[in-house]
Order: sequence, then C-alpha cells, then structure tokens
Amino acid sequence: MAETEPSPTGEGAPDLARPVRPEDHGLANWVMIAGTVSAVFLSVHQLFNLQFFGIVLIEGMYLYILAGIFLGLAFLCFRATKHRPASVPWFDWVLCAAAFAVAGYFAWTADESLDLGWEYAPPETARWASLVFYLLILEATRRAGGLVLFCIVFVFSIYPTFADKMPDPLSGFASPFMDVVPYHMISSESSFGIPMRAFGGLVIGFIVFGAVLQRTGGGKFFNDLALALVGRYRGGAAKVAIFGSGFMGSMSGSVISNVLTTGAVSIPAMKRTGFAPRYAAATEACASTGGVLMPPVMGATAFVMASFLSMPYAEIALAAAIPSLLFYFGLFVQIDAYAARERLEGMKREELPSLSAAIREGWVYLFVFALLVFMMVALRQETLAPFYATALLLVINQFMKAHRFTAQGFAGMVTGVGRALAELTAVLLGVGLIVGSFSATGLAGTLVNELIFLAGNSVIMLLIMGALTAFVFGMGMTVTACYIFLAVVLAPALEQAGLNRLAVHLFILYWGTVSYITPPVALGAFAAATIAGANALRTGYEAMKLGGVKYLAPFLFVLNPALIGDAPVADVLVACIAAGIGIWFIGAAMQGYVSFCGRLPDGVSGLALRLLLAAGGLIIALPGGAATGFSGWSLAAAGMALSALPLAVAWAGGRREVAGVGR
Repeated sequence: MAETEPSPTGEGAPDLARPVRPEDHGLANWVMIAGTVSAVFLSVHQLFNLQFFGIVLIEGMYLYILAGIFLGLAFLCFRATKHRPASVPWFDWVLCAAAFAVAGYFAWTADESLDLGWEYAPPETARWASLVFYLLILEATRRAGGLVLFCIVFVFSIYPTFADKMPDPLSGFASPFMDVVPYHMISSESSFGIPMRAFGGLVIGFIVFGAVLQRTGGGKFFNDLALALVGRYRGGAAKVAIFGSGFMGSMSGSVISNVLTTGAVSIPAMKRTGFAPRYAAATEACASTGGVLMPPVMGATAFVMASFLSMPYAEIALAAAIPSLLFYFGLFVQIDAYAARERLEGMKREELPSLSAAIREGWVYLFVFALLVFMMVALRQETLAPFYATALLLVINQFMKAHRFTAQGFAGMVTGVGRALAELTAVLLGVGLIVGSFSATGLAGTLVNELIFLAGNSVIMLLIMGALTAFVFGMGMTVTACYIFLAVVLAPALEQAGLNRLAVHLFILYWGTVSYITPPVALGAFAAATIAGANALRTGYEAMKLGGVKYLAPFLFVLNPALIGDAPVADVLVACIAAGIGIWFIGAAMQGYVSFCGRLPDGVSGLALRLLLAAGGLIIALPGGAATGFSGWSLAAAGMALSALPLAVAWAGGRREVAGVGR
C-alpha cells in the first residue's frame, strides 16, 4: 500500500482502524462510504460470479468501474496542496465527478473498444476522454504518492513521444502524444494492466479483511498475546513490538501508518522499561518495515507479484516465510543482546495481560486465520479466501460485546478502507503508465541486455546493481510502485542470469523497502523518531544497524533458493540452520553481546573481536555450491573457526546471561 510522508500528527497515513464520524467531513464522508460499499459489493459480485439480474461484466469494464470509483474518492481524500481546508473544495468535487464520468464512458464502451482495437485506433471521442482520464490519473498520483513519484510517472508516461531521440540503450519506438495517451488508457498493458488486475482480483479482499480484523479486536488480541508471552522477559516491551508491529504491518502493508499506530503504544512502553528513545524508535521502524514482508498477508505488493509471476498467492507467501522469519530473528537477537548489555528488566507483571485470559477472549481470531490459510494453501482460493474470513469475522463480532460494531464504528471503518483503496488505486494507475511506456517502446528488452553487459556476466555485480537501483527508486516511490517498475526493468536481467525467478522478485521487494530504515530518506525511522522524541538521523542509523539482516538476507536467498523453500526438505533445514547461526553471530557483533555467552570487551580489542564474529557469521550464512565455489560444510567450518575466539572471550568474561527466554 502507498505511504505518505509522516507528520507529527500522523496526517497522511491511512489508519484503517480509526473511527471517523460522518459529521467530520459531511457530504464527502457519506460519498466515501457509498462509493466504498458499492466498490466492495461490485468486487464480490465479480469475483464470486454472482450474476445478479443476469449482469456479467468483462474484466475491462469491471476494472474501469473500480478505477472510476476510487479515483474519484481520491480527490475527496487528498487535497491539492498541504493546506487542508475544513471542507472539500468545489474543484475537488468537479474532479471527482469527472473521474466518475470518464471511467463510466470507458466502462460503457469496453465491449466495443475490445472488439475494434481502440488502443491503436480510437475514435475522436475516446481520444479526448483518454486525455482527461490521463490528466486525472496524474493529478491523483501526485496527491496520493507525492511529487517525486508524480515526476517519475509523468516523464515515463510521455517517454514514447521522444524515445527515438534517446541514445542506446534507451532508444525505442516513438509515437505521437495523442496516440500514446489512448494506449495508456485503453490497452491492457498500461494503467489497466497487471497492477490494476491484481488490485481488482486480490488486493481489495485482503485490505477489507485487514481493516475488519483490526476493528473487531484482532490487533488487540495479538498484542495481548505477545505481551503475555514475552512481556515479562528482558527487553519484553521491544519483543512485543516485534510481534505486534510485524503482524499489523502484514495486514496493512503500510510502513508509515503501522509506525504511527502501533508505535504510539509500543515506543512509550519501551522507553518506560529503559530503552533509549532512538533505540525504541528504531525497533518500531524495523518491525513495521518487516511487516510488509511477513505472510500471510504481506500488504498489496505480494498480490501484484503473484500476478506478474502468474503464480498462486499461497506460493508467494510460503516462499516469503523463511526470509521474513530470518529478518525478525535477527531483530530479536539484537534486541535481546541490547537488553542484556544494558541490564534492562522486563515489564512488570501487573502491566501484563494473562495468557489464559488473552487466549480465552481471542481464540476465535486464530480460527479465522486458520480458515484464511486453509483456503489459500489447501483450496488455492486466494481470491475468495479473505471475503470468507471477513464474513466469519463479522458474524463472530456480533457475539463479542467488547468489539461489537456500532453504526458510527462501522462507518469509520468503511471510510478508512475507502481512503486506503483510493490511495492505492491512484498510485497503481500512475505506475501502470510506466509499465505501458516500456511496452509501447520495447525498452524493457534493450535495458535487460545492457544491464547484463555492464555487469560483465558477473551475477554478484548484477545483484549489487539491482540492489542499489531498488534502493534508489525505493526512496522516491512506494513499495508497490518501486516493485512494479523494477519487475519490468530489472527482474528480466536477473532471471536471464540464471537466478531463481521467485527469488529475484522477492529480492527486488526486499531492497525496495530498505529505504524506509536507511538515511537520508528513512521515512519509517523518522516517523518513529517523531513519536519517541529522538533525533531523526540518529534513529535512522540505529535502524540500519538493527535491520542489518534486511540488507543481507536478499543476497542469501537469491543465491540459495533453499531459503525460499525451493529445495529438498533436508537442504532447506540445513540452509535455515546455517543462516540462523550466521545471523545470530552478526547480530551479536552489532550489539557487542553474545546470547548465551556474555559481553564482548570494549575498546579496540572488542571492535576487532566483533568484526571477526561478524565475518564468521557471514561466512556461515553464505550458500555452498556454485554460488560461492565452496561446499557448505567447508564454509561452516571456516566461519566457526573465525568465530571461536570471540565466543571464547565472551564466555570467559563471566557475564553470561540466558538470552531469548532468560530474564
């Protein structure tokens, strides 16, 4: 889902659980509710093939109607400037109506357009309607995605008009502007290509499910469960943040909104138990960033990936499970080491909920998730699964007094869902223009060959170039937008180098989110720093250290597909154990404390030992075979040999404390 730049008040980040009263925004709020309910009903009608009143919509007509509704709502949600008037300005109502009208025109003519090939030879009316639609999409992208994304989208959208004048390898087929615009709006290769098809087929259901789960008490249950399980142990407040923020981030897919919602609770709790403000903020930022990589939901981007790869979403989620667990394991190791080094206590027992009470009150949420996972994995019904899970949640909700919907609460939830979907639609339609330009000019193929040439047939160099490219584009785009762009430009080059296709796309996704914890942008870390009252830049650097596994893990699993489950079971287990030990040692080196052993000394000698331990951990985690030229066992032996001295020094230091489960 798209993120917007944070502010101290949290303005700009959609909060799906926040109740919004109809009187807050008057008519605009009621239009939001009506539009959102209509769009969700349309999605249910289409995906379940209900055929009410004998109505059957072709895919193009369905997507045009969805786009028109949410594009119009985007102009009611996001203002033209940073100065937000109390009510919706008249010109935003005009833009909203124009979006409804022009999308309605294309929906009405979808059959004729498909039969007559309008994307290449549109009638005059369709040309001018395409121009209006194009301008509306650009403005909505600017409002929802920010100025940087708007500039990137705009330049690439008109690229086909001057592609023939660009030097190789950027040269491509050129087309007049008034031919390019209808192609963008009518063809299935541009705005209404893979991104919007994923939105209409998968994303809506999961965003609705996430919103209902939060609003019906699911978020509170999982937070209480984490508190009851690990809250009393050292660093317990931070460990709870890992579970809570990871879970909530997986549902929302939004780093910023997750930081601003869960961080409002977790960061003060961490500070109360002794965590430095910048460390508390960095922990929340890393946990929230990892949420968009955590199954079973993984936000919107994973569903777009499923469409790109033509794979069931369940396979994407299963492949992403091990890397995301390694990321959170690395974060957990560092938090425990920090707490042990600083001798921090856990939360007081009276502050914590009872485990039995938490399970007794919220076990039904586990049942809902079991249904969701069963339908996705066993029945392979990922399109319908979130709707069934949502329906079950709504039924259960009526028997839970504490979280039972009121009219006001339901209206607030619907408005929050509408805002999130409007934001995502605006971004996806805009990014689709980039995909369309590459399709129209044939640029994707030439860029692939050029990247391979520049890398000199070196897979490692190609991966480094890909990581840097993803990082740079991630600074100016949302996670979903960055992924779509690089899936078109970069992924084919990496695949052509012989790398696992699914691992390549996960590699891009991971590196596309790195900018949320990496200065100079680090939006996730800066948003958390605002809540913690910490220095933003220092928080960003602390988040880089805590989230160090995120920089390493993509290289590990793209070179060793066993880490995404694409290998025999024995190989997967060996790879996971090696990666886990390596990440443990690297995390210990970062914090200067080895779990189950003790503290490493300070000073120059301590720094040398930490570097030695980190090098040993890296070598252990590296894959054996063709990727490195060494066997896995020889790498493990070399890594343990390097790590032996730091481990012995930590053990002999006499400061041993039990980590992970020790108090």
